[in-house]
Amino acid sequence: MGAMPSSAARPRVRMTGPERREQLLDVGREVFAQRGYEATSIEELAARADVSKPVVYEHFGGKEGIYAVVVEREMRRLLDRFTSALAAGGSPRELLERAALVLLDYIEEDTDGFRVLSRDSPVTGASSGTYSSLIGEVARKVEHILGAQFDARGYDRHLAELYSQALVGMVALVGQWWLDTRSPGKREVAAHLVNLSYNGLAHLEPAPGLVSRPAEHPGA
Repeated sequence: MGAMPSSAARPRVRMTGPERREQLLDVGREVFAQRGYEATSIEELAARADVSKPVVYEHFGGKEGIYAVVVEREMRRLLDRFTSALAAGGSPRELLERAALVLLDYIEEDTDGFRVLSRDSPVTGASSGTYSSLIGEVARKVEHILGAQFDARGYDRHLAELYSQALVGMVALVGQWWLDTRSPGKREVAAHLVNLSYNGLAHLEPAPGLVSRPAEHPGA
């Protein structure tokens, strides 16, 4: 008797439509993170998921479709983290600490997701799916909080937009750098970010630390 065909030796797992969709999104997240959008093919996505190419087309219409959904899902996940952390209130320094730690936590715990987000989206018409647009969304949330702080201190509320863009942009760029270096440690990186943004260059602390304990911020 000859060898059994490989397709018979390893039958495909039957899934419901929603289950297959989630599997394809998980596979897409991993492959796009590893290879980037341009280097990823429908053939590879289908092979990793152990399905035929028409199955991928049926669920997402093509590579652009699955990529757009992966990016949207990761953006929502990270924005939800920021919203939860910043809604808890606290002093300006505590808010800065939590904002920095949210991004660093996400990079540490959802590295594939951050790798996908931090690449510029190549999908035509998907300007809302870029890392810069995500940072803009986060900055708008920070602007709302800064505006309230500025009002309470008698500062010009209109400057909250400028400051929020500066603060979030600084954290975002450092996060991209830390993605590959991972040194110094997460809390030390956050402490230095807060040191610069809260104290300014003229009043840097020689050995900055965080006022919150590790268990006091989301994702610790």
